[in-house]
Amino acid sequence: MAQRKQFRCDMKRIFLSSFILGLMLLLVSCETTVNRDNAAKIKTGMTKDEVLAVMGEPIKGERYCMPDVFFYYTDCEWHDGMITRDECTPIVFEKGKVVGVGRAFYKDYRQKDWK
Repeated sequence: MAQRKQFRCDMKRIFLSSFILGLMLLLVSCETTVNRDNAAKIKTGMTKDEVLAVMGEPIKGERYCMPDVFFYYTDCEWHDGMITRDECTPIVFEKGKVVGVGRAFYKDYRQKDWK
């Protein structure tokens, strides 16, 4: 009898854990879809305030380390709960205005300083 009760308790925990994990994955995918759709609305020449109005706050910490680049979580690659730069879309600013969006532009922008 005690084993049966323990088994039911274990099954409830497994079910609840699985449900919570599934819900978390669903919410993460919703966030990336919204951010990806909003990133498509960003145009060259927009101000930082206009970008913030469309996209919301960038990933915490990045805004202060690189004030001319905002990173937004747009692609869930690993499903590990960590956000890496390869899962983000950068928006690059010069003199407070957008000059480019996306990883390819960001890569070229970073390399121009070395040329």
